[in-house]
Amino acid sequence: MRVKKEDLKLKLATLPEKPGVYQFYDSSDTILYVGKAKNLKKRVSSYFNKKQEYGKTRVLVRQIVDVKYIVVDTELDALLLENNLIKKYQPKYNIQLKDDKTYPWICIKKEPFPRVFTTRRMIKDGSKYFGPYPSVKVVNALLSFIKETYPLRNCSLDLSKKKILEGNHKVCLEYHIGNCKGGCEGKESEEEYLQHIEEIEHIVKGNIGEVIKSLKTKMNEYSANLEFELAQETKSKIETINRYKAKSTVVSPSISQVDVITVLQDEKTAFVNYLVINSGAIIHGLTVEVKKKLEETDADIIGYVLPEMRERFKSITQEVLLEKKIDLSMGGISFFIPQRGDKKALVELSKRNTKFFRLEKMKQEKIKNPERHTERVLEQIRVDFRLPDKPIHIECFDNSNLQGTNAVAACVVFRNGKPSKKDYRHFNIKTVEGPDDFASMEEVVYRRYKRLLDEDKSLPQLIVIDGGKGQLSSALVALEQLDLRGKIAIVGIAKRLEEIFFPGDSFPIYIDKKSESLRVIQYLRNEAHRFGITHHRNKRSKASLSSELTQIKGVGKKTHEELMKSLKTLKAIKNEPLRGLQVIIGVSKGQIVFDYFHPK
Repeated sequence: MRVKKEDLKLKLATLPEKPGVYQFYDSSDTILYVGKAKNLKKRVSSYFNKKQEYGKTRVLVRQIVDVKYIVVDTELDALLLENNLIKKYQPKYNIQLKDDKTYPWICIKKEPFPRVFTTRRMIKDGSKYFGPYPSVKVVNALLSFIKETYPLRNCSLDLSKKKILEGNHKVCLEYHIGNCKGGCEGKESEEEYLQHIEEIEHIVKGNIGEVIKSLKTKMNEYSANLEFELAQETKSKIETINRYKAKSTVVSPSISQVDVITVLQDEKTAFVNYLVINSGAIIHGLTVEVKKKLEETDADIIGYVLPEMRERFKSITQEVLLEKKIDLSMGGISFFIPQRGDKKALVELSKRNTKFFRLEKMKQEKIKNPERHTERVLEQIRVDFRLPDKPIHIECFDNSNLQGTNAVAACVVFRNGKPSKKDYRHFNIKTVEGPDDFASMEEVVYRRYKRLLDEDKSLPQLIVIDGGKGQLSSALVALEQLDLRGKIAIVGIAKRLEEIFFPGDSFPIYIDKKSESLRVIQYLRNEAHRFGITHHRNKRSKASLSSELTQIKGVGKKTHEELMKSLKTLKAIKNEPLRGLQVIIGVSKGQIVFDYFHPK
């Protein structure tokens, strides 16, 4: 049995919200059902979140003990991959796509004066195949557009130079009605014909910008000439071609048989994705988790996992695609690192599945074992930020001001990767005149750690400065004054590209955008910004309130303080009835404030 039935709920909660194909397994490790989804999490969860209307579906759901998935780029890729897997496994509960029917391709035949036609069979004769397409309607619309735009032959005559010179062929009706230029009688050169074929290849590959531009010009001309039916037909062609110009990742006629394997490691675990491609289509996909014992390299892990996967899926291909070069040799197998094209796209697809599987496992760990999850995240931060110890205690600083007024700063504190809001601190800038972020940062960092030292409190293992090299340099000046430089790790984070600056480094580093360590730092930075902005707004509001109250003759500072303490906002003071104001600040002053806001 793959997964305990009670663990399904946890697994469903951590599925990615991406297009892909899902597979349901029973307790004997047999695939029950293969389905496609625009959003894997929503689609798979729907089986378990509602009462099923049909009895067969209820029976299926009762048998499910595990869910596996393969993430792809688009809904079209999901459709094609679903087709491949259903044909391969013939699942019990799939009633469609079990026949040998395949999706249509557009073929450009390898022959003199090549024909262009649709087919469901790929023959390895050097011809070029494009697709597959999800429906015959799409293929026919595309071929119709091509034949209307380019004069192509549709006969099966041998148009070699020898046959043409012998004069055995005669032009047919297609020539007389303008659909063909008569290459069979030498009325069109093969060079001219092949130029048309080259343009057609650009269209079916999706490089159709100029074609669309030309069609739009025609559509506008038809419309200007009041030929609205032709304009609508042209518009439909544009929409159809635009919809299907994207290339599929999961099916490629240029690839015969290959395996793909990628690895993603952390301190104690490796995640390995394995894909099997046969006749240009993905027919197997699996991601596994490997517990590391020592400091195993990617080569060690692949050398362990690959033979087992090939045996399990009966793969006999001699070519294996990798993301990067590794020191590994296996008899009868050649390793290849693609740099571009369809094979490179397959490696990228495998990497994405590895990352999503790792993310799923981390989410499950966070739910089931939060302490272990926290330890792992802190360890990752230690590695990514070059720290000697795990950062149990992290602090982040951010400045806020509006055109130099009401300058404030905020310090937020995270302990064990989570906000410790009781330790948050606000700072009003005291020694800096005008909008000077650098000097303000130096002041607040100095004040913060001077106080911690004076009170003999624990210092953080990591300080994060919201800003680039300038703010980081200012914070370092404050640490030097306190003799703390080198004793506390400090980095700056710039918002635009999430660049991480280290003291003394000329250039920033970039941490993987999906790394949990960067997410913690981003959360920390966003909390500092939120906390600082809130304080800044409150200060501006109070300044605005105080400014308006000082315009009232007969009302002094003490009265201001009493009103603000009781009613908090200017709006509340304006709306307070006369009796309420008189209770707070006395009969005469209450009358003065009331009359100011409610003149007769």
